[in-house]
Amino acid sequence: MEKRILGLSALGDFIQYFLEKNQENYNDLEGELYGLLLKSQIENPWFTIENQKYALQHWASIMKKSLIEDWLSAYKLSNECKRIGLILAGNLPMVGWHDVVSVLLSGHIAVIKLSSKDQRLLPFLLKLWNDFSGEKLSYEIVEKLQNFDAVIATGSNNTARYLAYYFKEKPSIIRKNRTSIAVLSGNETDEELKRLSEDIFRYYGLGCRNVTRLFIPKDFILDRLFESFEDFKEVINHHQYANNYDYNRAIYLLNQEKFWDNNFVLLKEDDALFSPLAVVNFSRYEMISEVESFIKENEMDVQCIVSGMALSFSVVEYGHAQFPTWDTYADNVDTLAFLQSL
Repeated sequence: MEKRILGLSALGDFIQYFLEKNQENYNDLEGELYGLLLKSQIENPWFTIENQKYALQHWASIMKKSLIEDWLSAYKLSNECKRIGLILAGNLPMVGWHDVVSVLLSGHIAVIKLSSKDQRLLPFLLKLWNDFSGEKLSYEIVEKLQNFDAVIATGSNNTARYLAYYFKEKPSIIRKNRTSIAVLSGNETDEELKRLSEDIFRYYGLGCRNVTRLFIPKDFILDRLFESFEDFKEVINHHQYANNYDYNRAIYLLNQEKFWDNNFVLLKEDDALFSPLAVVNFSRYEMISEVESFIKENEMDVQCIVSGMALSFSVVEYGHAQFPTWDTYADNVDTLAFLQSL
């Protein structure tokens, strides 16, 4: 375990060093990593170099020996080794990394089914982690899951129902669609609203931790939001994002629905929790109790709540939605506790 933790920490140091260097100064290993980022972007245009580096930066920042040991100290990990099937999502770069690390640090064997949308980066990082650890990490990358004792899988709501049925004989964590919300008091500074735009637009809004629904006070001026969004105006230059923006705008115009537009994102007054890509739903409230009632009714679909207010639910600071820590678990299901119980 000590070797694995030190190896993971060394991997974080390597990533940080890579991100701080200029491309013309890359050594062979760093050049190989950059080449993989380029290939990933070609194979999946949502995985821009910028967003892949953003994901790498986040994970490198918490691949610290002390942070990893603090995380693991809350658990008594089993000595019995199990084969854990991992069906990884591919909506964001490295989105399955936490599951892989959890399995390997808990002493189990990771049997990994990569997403077709994200096949380059994770195998490379696993190989480096293996090399830095000085011992063979117990993992397999497979085309089809076979011979496993438990499974952790992520998919859409429809896929999750199929997976739950298919794996009903095995211990499992099956994750479904979730999204995130933001609750504004109206007293936010311009800087806080700019940080909120990071929670909305990072990764083009494709993650479960991206904010798709805003709760704003009755008298909140929408222009403040559009002004705070300006730092992300370049998203419209991504052709797939632009296609979604154009499509949703056309639908709203044809249906004569009311919306607000700043030429790269649409604001729509709508009670729906999930919004289409390039659209942010919002609703106005008079009493904060209205918002808390909504959250309570929809908590199984809410991944995180971004706010500067004191609510009866756990909240994330503005700009921090895409910075989960080691003990932040998808769908609020404790992955390590599950692995410990096997």
